[in-house]
Amino acid sequence: MRRIARRTARCATRRAGQLLTGTALAVIATAGFAAPAHGAGTGAGSLEVYPSTAVPGGQVSVNTAACGDGGAATGDAGAVGAGRFPLAPSAHEGKAIGRFRVPPSAQPGTYEIVAECAAGGRRVTGDLVVVLTSDRQSVHPRGSVKTGVGGALGPDPVQTAAGVAALAVAAAGGTWLLHRRARGDGI
Repeated sequence: MRRIARRTARCATRRAGQLLTGTALAVIATAGFAAPAHGAGTGAGSLEVYPSTAVPGGQVSVNTAACGDGGAATGDAGAVGAGRFPLAPSAHEGKAIGRFRVPPSAQPGTYEIVAECAAGGRRVTGDLVVVLTSDRQSVHPRGSVKTGVGGALGPDPVQTAAGVAALAVAAAGGTWLLHRRARGDGI
C-alpha cells in the first residue's frame, strides 16, 4: 500500500513540476523573449511592406489580401514622396501586389503606406522606415512594443532581465522542493 502511495505522490510531483516549469517558460516568453514580428502584420486586413526598412532610391514591394481573390488596389506612397502606384491581383494566396521606388530625396523616418481596394474601397496601411545607410545593423528600435499584454513590463531591459531571472529561480526552486517532497525528505 505504501508503494502505491509513493508512486502516486511521485507522479503527482513530477506533473506539478512539469506544469510549474511550463508555466515559467510561458511567462518568460510573454516577457519579451519571444521574437516580435517586424514591420506590418501579415493578416488579411494589413498591408505588408517588403523590405520594411529601405534606403532612398530603393525599391519596395507591398501586398495585401484585404481586397479578396482577384481584387486590385491603388497604393499611395505620397507620404514618402513616391506618389500613387497600382496593386495587381496575383496567384500568390489571392494577394494584390504592387511596387514603388523610394525617391532619392527621401528623408529618414517612418512613413505610412496606404492601399485602397478597387471594389468596396477598403483601406489598409503599413509602415516603411527610410534610413540613410543600407547597413541594417545600424538601425536600432527604440521604445517599448505595444502588445496588448499590459503595462507591468517597462521598456528597461535590466528590469526585464531581472524579472525573468527571478521567474527562473522560482521555477527551479519549486521543482527542487517538489522533488524533495516526493522523496520523502520533507521541506
